[in-house]
Formats: sequence, structure tokens, C-alpha cells
Amino acid sequence: CWRVEDFVVAQECTRCSSFQVKTIPQCSPTGFIEKINCATSKRDEFKSCRSAVMEAHVFWRFVGTMMCVATVFAVLVVCRQRVLDRKALEKVRKQIESI
Repeated sequence: CWRVEDFVVAQECTRCSSFQVKTIPQCSPTGFIEKINCATSKRDEFKSCRSAVMEAHVFWRFVGTMMCVATVFAVLVVCRQRVLDRKALEKVRKQIESI
């Protein structure tokens, strides 16, 4: 009913219990539901929702992962640059010795 008529949120977005996950199909997509009251039909229904706390947790996990990946690649770039510098110095040294 919440797709076609106005509704009031009776219970805020909360995590589904293990029992609710098995019995309420709306728990499956996100693992969170909110209870709503439809205005016209006066029915109570459950609606899948996204938790702000969960979204923040997922965002910071992503940021942390990207920071780790960036650090690893920065270390690889520094190591590769040192190797290339050593090869260039060795080449210059050999050219000077051959003169």
C-alpha cells in the first residue's frame, strides 16, 4: 500500500532479527525494515529501508580500504623509482668507466 498511498512511519528503520529475516520477505534486500501505517487503507505493513548507521559503516570501510590500496601502490612506486634510479646511475658509471 505504501507505493500508491500516503503512509506514516510507525517504527523507525531497525535491523531485522534472525527470525524476522526468515519470516518477513522485506528483510532480505537490506536486512533492515520499518513499520508503516498506510493512511487510506489503515493497514500496517513492513517496508525495506536503508540504515544510516549501516551506510556510514560501509562508507568508512570503503574509505579505509582505498587508503590501504593507495598506500601499497605508493610504496610500490617509490621502490620502482629507486630501482630505476640505480639502473640509471649504473649505466652512467659504466659509460664514464669506458672513457
